[in-house]
Amino acid sequence: MTATKRTLKIHISAGIAACAIAIVGVCGTVSVAAAAEKVTYLLPAPSFLIAFGPWQVAKAKGYYKDAGLDVTFQTARGGVDVAKQVGAGNAVIGGGIGDTPIIVRANGIPVKAVAVLGGRSLMQLVVHANSGINSIGDLKGKTITTMSYQDTTYYALLGMMASVGLKKSDANIQAAGPVNTWKLFLAGKSQAMAAVPDWLGIAYGAKVKVKVFPADEHFQSMAQAILASDKTIKERPELIGKLVRATLKGMKDIMANPKEAAAAYVTAVPRWKDKMGAVIGTFGLYNKYVYPGQKVVGRMDEARLAKLQSFYKSQGFIRKTVPVKDLYTNQFVE
Repeated sequence: MTATKRTLKIHISAGIAACAIAIVGVCGTVSVAAAAEKVTYLLPAPSFLIAFGPWQVAKAKGYYKDAGLDVTFQTARGGVDVAKQVGAGNAVIGGGIGDTPIIVRANGIPVKAVAVLGGRSLMQLVVHANSGINSIGDLKGKTITTMSYQDTTYYALLGMMASVGLKKSDANIQAAGPVNTWKLFLAGKSQAMAAVPDWLGIAYGAKVKVKVFPADEHFQSMAQAILASDKTIKERPELIGKLVRATLKGMKDIMANPKEAAAAYVTAVPRWKDKMGAVIGTFGLYNKYVYPGQKVVGRMDEARLAKLQSFYKSQGFIRKTVPVKDLYTNQFVE
């Protein structure tokens, strides 16, 4: 064999080897993509609500995918129901409010908050400007809509009322669902609503004159939280860490640039595509009322949580307290 032929053979062999490596590389990429872990993320209300902006932005920008996860959102009947399902092992992870573990843990449901999306309260009390409600005490005898008796915003409402000595029986509180809560309010069939910023934004968009009583000024309930069971935290900490980091990244995007985050959000939730202004405006309300106040994004404030649990116990919302450290972990945000 001549030197020229030997050289040609070597080149051909090298080329075949390179192609084989390339094919293996492609197959490997396909294999990795196919191996993305499927995760059901249980949310307390329909996932199309702008309240779930951080989750949808994370999905739209591929943050879950980059972590090797294929996340599907499903809807439960409020944060307490989410906690029950997560605690029972019917879902790996779910959403509620930072208060939720206080309510369910005392009943033996083994869930913790693994991140809190903001340093302030999710719930704001919104009232008609002409309703005669000038303080929380004026809620007596009034009709108030709330999403569900199983949702933690309802407990935040009770907390606000209890802060001025009102019991739940002192007002006509109606569980109206995630749509009728604000629809009944806009129609004048309720004088107040236990609102998330989404519904406040709808009221502003409808040009309804309202007053806003931030929950933080009367009762320090918490922002949305990511919930996981003790069992999953112990057995799958890497999975919980991936889900927490990806979701918080979506929240940080909203905080940094609501307009850009809204553009990503509508790709995940097309029903809002022609209402970009509403999405941007609502993200602005979250940035004003809910997200600020954390030195480390996602970190639970233990002192606030302890104070909140003591209040819930004093008002009879829970039968007993549990060690505060059983209610949360900051291991995934620090």
